[in-house]
This record gives sequence, C-alpha cells and structure tokens, in this order.
Amino acid sequence: MDIKNNTANIVSISRIFVAFVAIWLLFFDSKSMYLLSAVLTIIAFAMDGVDGYIARKYNQASELGSVLDIMGDRIVEASYWIAFAYFGLLPLWFPIVCITRAFTTDSIRSVALSKGMTAFGDKSMQSTSWGRFICASKFMRISYAVAKVAAFVLLIIATTPRLDTAIAFPVSIIAIVLAWIAILFCVVRAIPVVVESGKLFEK
Repeated sequence: MDIKNNTANIVSISRIFVAFVAIWLLFFDSKSMYLLSAVLTIIAFAMDGVDGYIARKYNQASELGSVLDIMGDRIVEASYWIAFAYFGLLPLWFPIVCITRAFTTDSIRSVALSKGMTAFGDKSMQSTSWGRFICASKFMRISYAVAKVAAFVLLIIATTPRLDTAIAFPVSIIAIVLAWIAILFCVVRAIPVVVESGKLFEK
C-alpha cells in the first residue's frame, strides 16, 4: 500500500485501535489509567477530524476513504456505548439504538454507494437541503461529535477510582445529559437517510 497517498485512510483505521486501548484501560482500578483513557478518547475523536483534513488538503478523498471514515465512526461510537452500558453507567438501550441506527443507515448507504453516491461530499446521496444540513453540515457533524466526546470523557472522569464525590457527582450528571443529547443527535441524523432512500430503489 502507498502509505504517502493513503495517510487519511491510515488515520481512519488507527483511531479504532486508539479507542480500543482507551476502553481497555477502564478495566484497571487506577486513577492514572482512567485519566489516560480520557486523553486517548479525546485523541480518538480528534483523529476523525484529522483524517478528513488530510484527505481534503492532500487530495486523498475517495469512495474508500468515505467508507473507512464511516466504518471508524461506527466502531468507535458503538464500542463506547457498549462499554458504558457494560459498566452500568448508561442503559442498555443506548448501544441498541446506536447499533440499530448504524445498521439501518449503512445498509441504505451501501445501496447509494453502488449507484455512485457517497454519504458526504459532492456526490452525497442527500438530495434535499434539509437532508444535507442534518446529515452533512459542519454544524450538525461537529455538534454531534462534541456531544459524544464530551459525554464519553466526562463519564470516564466521573467514574475515576477514588475521585472525590463532590467532583464525581456533578460531572456524572453533566455526562448523562450530554449522553442523552448525543443519542438524540444519533437518531435525528438518521431520519434524512431513511426518508430520502426511496429514490435508490426506483426502477
């Protein structure tokens, strides 16, 4: 593989392993491990923006890159929702909603890809202005990403071993509120994909 011309794709894949390490660290009863997990979580989500920046700046945008970017998003996000549900920090239906939404939208997008369309960019499958705003606008994508990473990082901090309760309790409340906002974004951003999918199946 030509590493120089696939830097963006390498970043997209690497962020999955960064997230896995961050989650693995949560199984250690150690304050330093939890703080390192929080830092790695921020890095994993920051890498989602880095791969896009590299792809645009160095003309590495491609259909493969679009697929890898979405794949990385799905794996990283679902892994955190599942982990927090496993630790009892969030209800089980949070990862269920996330995974159901992922299977639904990605199944539709796979059909779009076979017809030469992508989830984002110039060949986006979203044909309406409201659909493009909800699914692909910087405002919605950044808002969703910020809500997720803030919720995940604060959940980690709130459950850090031997953290003062006076700090842990308010942080956990904020984290849960942000988790609800993030899961709401997750559902809302799937609506245009489903609503506009009819055209993909027309003869």
